[in-house]
Amino acid sequence: MRVFLGIIIGVFLTIASAYVIDAVNTGPATTGQATTVERRPMVNWDVVDHNWHAFADSVRVGWNRLTRTG
Repeated sequence: MRVFLGIIIGVFLTIASAYVIDAVNTGPATTGQATTVERRPMVNWDVVDHNWHAFADSVRVGWNRLTRTG
């Protein structure tokens, strides 16, 4: 049980730290000169959101198929 809890906490901390780093470091940054450098996020959160919704929909369809009566 400790192993599974450790895995879940590890995954959560990894995703949370990537999100925090992206939230802090993204957006245009100014250098010493008059040019701006755009910092790109480490993770493409739009793709993550799309993949999560697709996964949740497939799980929902599978669950409904398993629990369908009649």
